[in-house]
Amino acid sequence: MKRALFQQAWFVTSIDEAARKWSDAFGAGPFCMVRHHHCDEFTYRGTAQEADVSYAFGYLGDMMIQFIEQHDEKPSIYRDMFAPGEEGFHHVAYLVSDFAAERRRWIDMGYVLATELYADEVNAAYFDTRELNGGFTEIHGDPPHIMGLFAHWKRLHDNRASDTPPAYEMEDLAFYQQASLLEKATR
Repeated sequence: MKRALFQQAWFVTSIDEAARKWSDAFGAGPFCMVRHHHCDEFTYRGTAQEADVSYAFGYLGDMMIQFIEQHDEKPSIYRDMFAPGEEGFHHVAYLVSDFAAERRRWIDMGYVLATELYADEVNAAYFDTRELNGGFTEIHGDPPHIMGLFAHWKRLHDNRASDTPPAYEMEDLAFYQQASLLEKATR
């Protein structure tokens, strides 16, 4: 069974700066900023300790690009690879419908489940696959509401114009707006 990667992620010192640079250099984005994200459920290497992180999500062609910024010094899958002030590639990700089965597959292959979370009504897990690909591998659930959000971000990229800003705050994104029905049908 093929597992198509949909995301590449980099750990950065500033998601704002990374979004601007990638927008200028590659035409990536616009990026959606999710600041100080908090999970409903979270584990890091068997503990409930959750670092304070912000994310930027955008597209470059068909690939989702994610930037991660950690605001504290708590242990995390990001600090496993990068000290304060360091930046670099962090993980690849792919989507799964049967999250529990795919999580079991990675555990059975002998990879360490480094972080697991439930947020925004979706599961995600990060396996320490540095010996395989130089970073981590994320499996991410694919419920319809998340796929719709990803499609929205992709459409923003596809419709990007020269005056499109490099980033938006999540709460400022415009989604579908209902239009009132006309009183009489027009011919």
